[in-house]
Amino acid sequence: MKKRSVTAEEAKRTLRKLADPKAAQFLAGFFKTGPGQYADGDKFLGIKVPITRDVAKNFIEMPLSQLRILIRSEWHEERLMALVLLVNQFAKGNEEQRRAIYEFYLQHTRYINNWDLVDMSAPGIVGRYLMDHSRAILKKLTVSKMLWERRIAIVSTQYLIRKDQHADTLALSKMLLKDSEDLMHKAVGWMLREVGKRDRPTLVGFLNQHRLKMPRTALRYAIEHFSPAERARFLSSEI
Repeated sequence: MKKRSVTAEEAKRTLRKLADPKAAQFLAGFFKTGPGQYADGDKFLGIKVPITRDVAKNFIEMPLSQLRILIRSEWHEERLMALVLLVNQFAKGNEEQRRAIYEFYLQHTRYINNWDLVDMSAPGIVGRYLMDHSRAILKKLTVSKMLWERRIAIVSTQYLIRKDQHADTLALSKMLLKDSEDLMHKAVGWMLREVGKRDRPTLVGFLNQHRLKMPRTALRYAIEHFSPAERARFLSSEI
């Protein structure tokens, strides 16, 4: 029996049959696609993430040559599907395949251009790959002019945090203290909070040193799981 072709165009046709214009309008507002907003010009089909993930199961063997077409799509959900497939293929791949996916990912960061796309893919590809490789790329991404590359850098460390490796998260967080974007303040605070879940003293030490220089949003995210009294103490002007 001839094996079914797994192509980007086939995946696109499948997704577009599920498009919901009303949901697409809501998502365009939720993800800030208006002029001058962080996702200016992004386009949505209006498909819920669980449905996109479910559809992706039919295309798990899509080769990188076809994923290159899919990830460059103008439609958000099609880029999302490409990333779902890349994360899944990375998890199951050998060293050579993982390196190819990692390099492919970094070559296409301009298409990983919203916080949901970054957050669902960066830890499982970049973070996971860097467990066993040089992490110099993280600092390079952290000083990028591209918001999404900076977010990829800090969010990638979530995988390292889960392995109780916190040094990179702390170093990048320090570098990003003066970042101008609120989405980065949220990401930094989120990753610091993740550190605190596994190592509260390390987080407290970082906050004691840097809290007065931290954007308020980052600090609030970092101490979200602290007691009310602890939160008040860290948010005060003195300790």
